[in-house]
This record gives sequence, C-alpha cells and structure tokens, in this order.
Amino acid sequence: MSEPNLAQRLANVRGGIADAARLAGRSVDDITTVVVTKFQPVSLIRELLELGVRDLGESRHQEAQAKAAELAGAGIRWHFVGQVQGKKARQVRAYSSVIHSVDRESLVTGLATPVAEHTGALEAGAEVDCFVQVNLTEDPARGGVSIPDLAPLVERVLSAPGLRLLGLMAVAPLGAEPKRSFALVSELGAQMRGIAPDARYLSMGMSQDYAAAIAEGATHLRIGTAITGNRPAAVNLKTS
Repeated sequence: MSEPNLAQRLANVRGGIADAARLAGRSVDDITTVVVTKFQPVSLIRELLELGVRDLGESRHQEAQAKAAELAGAGIRWHFVGQVQGKKARQVRAYSSVIHSVDRESLVTGLATPVAEHTGALEAGAEVDCFVQVNLTEDPARGGVSIPDLAPLVERVLSAPGLRLLGLMAVAPLGAEPKRSFALVSELGAQMRGIAPDARYLSMGMSQDYAAAIAEGATHLRIGTAITGNRPAAVNLKTS
C-alpha cells in the first residue's frame, strides 16, 4: 500500500480532530489547526494553500522570514512557534500574525510597539496576537516561563503596547502523561483569566498528542509531521 499523500494526511488529521472534539463535547469550529512547516519547501506550502490551509507555523526566524516574503499576499496567517531571540523580536513580529512563545520580560519589551511621543498612539496596524509559553518542566533551559513567574509575565504582556494576549502555550514534557500536562495548562489558563479575562485560548497539542490536548480544552493545535510528513534534510540556514 502506498504512503498517504499530503491531502490524505491532512484529511486524516482533520478527521482525528473532529473525532476528538466530538468525544470532548466540543465544536471543531472552536479549534484552529496550525500546520507547522519548518524545513518544508515553499512548494509544499503552496499545496497546503490549495487544500484550504491558511494557518501556518514556523520556528526558525530566517526560514520563516524568507517564506513569508516569498508568499506575501497569499492570505497566510503566520504563527511563530519557536523561541524568539530578543535581537530578532521586531523582525519576527513584522511578519507574524501570532507569536506563541513569549516567555520572558525582555522579550515582551522587544516585541512591544513604541508609542508616538506626542500623541500617545500606536503605529497603525501594530497590534500582534501572542501566547505566553509555560515551562512544564524543571529545566530552565527549556522554553517557557516557570509557573511561579507566570502571573507577573502575564501582567507585563497586558501592559505592553501593541500586544494582545490570547492565552497560554505549552509543550507536554517528554515521558509525561500528555493529558495530565494539558490539564495543568488548562487550570493555569483559568487562573490567569482572573487577571486577563479575554485570554481564553490554549495553544497545546502536536502530532502525537493532539487528541489529549483537545480533551483538555486546546484551541490551537501545532501539527507538523502528521500532516506534512517527515521533514527533509535541514536547509543550510544560519542559526536565527
């Protein structure tokens, strides 16, 4: 039997999402699937566009910037899902519709939009959506803010001009039970709504664990290989 092609993989995942949503008593319309295209060629992205995909995720700035430039005008909502270097923050937000990985105060400062000195107004169209990433491990080298530092960072995002907080993002730790990890994120999200009532979204769940994420309230799934297939060999780009 031949391997499923891109359209079949996409249909399979969409079917799996619909099944998981039904089991959770949720509407599939409340779930956004971000197809992560890291290391995938622009030709594959064009195929995804023909299949109706508009939410695409990237995690390496140089690669994402080049793809966004080449596909300008295609109606793509670019989601940046990787770690953002502070010195690249302004460049990342220039092409991103959503940044999923805000994890420290210095990054918030780098992403914030300058306010005009005399009018106090933001630059036109300068607001960008973002998630605060939570580190569910005890390893500080992993991306995300620690749980004890979560509330202060949320408050910092709320006060930053040009940023609109959607909610929380997390990655289930290797070896952990995904459903339990996602339940914790859901609980943290409910707590954060005490200070950020509109931050009701949860970015969690990837190719191997999206059903568990949906069961715990995920609104944004970040799915790569289950849809795109195995990544080709990494292109020779400088680390961004």
